[in-house]
Amino acid sequence: MIFLINLARVVFAPLIEPIRAATGASDATLGLLATLVWAGSAVPRLPTGLLLTRVSRVRAIFASGVVLTLGTAFTALTTSPTPLLVGAFVMGTASGVYFTAANPLISELFPESPGRALGQHGVASQLAAVAAPGIVTAALAVGDWRTTLVSLAVAAALMTALFTLVARRTDVPDAGQRDTDFLAAVRTQWPIVLTAVATLGLTTMVWNGLFNFYVTYLGTVDIAARAGRTLLQVMFAAGVPAFYLSGRLADRLPAVPYMLAILAAFTGCILFLPAVSGFWPLAALSGVTGYVIHSIFPAVDTYLLGSLPDHHRASAYSAYGAGMMLLQAPGSLVVGLLRDAGVPFATIFQWMGGGLVALLAVLLVLHADGRLPETARA
Repeated sequence: MIFLINLARVVFAPLIEPIRAATGASDATLGLLATLVWAGSAVPRLPTGLLLTRVSRVRAIFASGVVLTLGTAFTALTTSPTPLLVGAFVMGTASGVYFTAANPLISELFPESPGRALGQHGVASQLAAVAAPGIVTAALAVGDWRTTLVSLAVAAALMTALFTLVARRTDVPDAGQRDTDFLAAVRTQWPIVLTAVATLGLTTMVWNGLFNFYVTYLGTVDIAARAGRTLLQVMFAAGVPAFYLSGRLADRLPAVPYMLAILAAFTGCILFLPAVSGFWPLAALSGVTGYVIHSIFPAVDTYLLGSLPDHHRASAYSAYGAGMMLLQAPGSLVVGLLRDAGVPFATIFQWMGGGLVALLAVLLVLHADGRLPETARA
């Protein structure tokens, strides 16, 4: 299920150039397209947190599969830019519902090692990102950009049905039944929620702008589109071992120093990128960047879900998810607008890196002063 959910979020990265060729859309429009997928992932997270105080995690996950099926089918049938943007937004909402319900459920199914379980779940998610460029390339060989979305809609319908059958035969823990007061959970856990939002939200805003325009950027440094998709695939592929290893490390290492170390490494990758040229050096940097950025997702999830009490877990996590995604979503739109304004990619990356340096400095000062929470409040 997570494979298809995440594929719907990342599939527009390798589809940007085919959509541009078919529709003549500008960088700003294409940036908005990618942004709306992630904005769609942000918007339902708070409502889903409220919903989970009344319905089970399983029902919410089923609903996400239905939304994904219908949203992808609608997007595949669009004939003009506005419906395409609407469809991308709806596709994104499926992931917002899914992650808000599924990640707390996974941590409750494996309470002794939430980092390991979340890391394995992340591996499945990342395999979709790895496969996305290849899936798009194969679809373009037999059809056009719509072929990918039609295939995704059919697969989502089948997987939703399969998930329903499996869920009926699985004993689900009742920990979530105690999470009935959304506002109380958020008021109590706001220090750890705000720390996670600031750390991951701004970092992934940069990441969102980078990977959605990565193939376009590589074209400006004399890397052909097909080779660019390969490098994007390398970047995503590095996330597979990152999720696997980082989930285990998150169970063992102090949470805040580990997250800040990952943030520092990613900042270095962004600042170094404009200085690298040539396929193989870029392939190496793509792999390092992909490994580093994907390491932070299980680290932050474990930081939250590994310490939030049962009666706050889903509600507080949904507040984090909404805040983080709202910060992340504009990344592609910002890059698109800057490109339409004539700003070179090298300058954009320098600005991005400078912003991350400032974020890292603030977090380090707060951590040294003991003002960043190490765990949730009991």
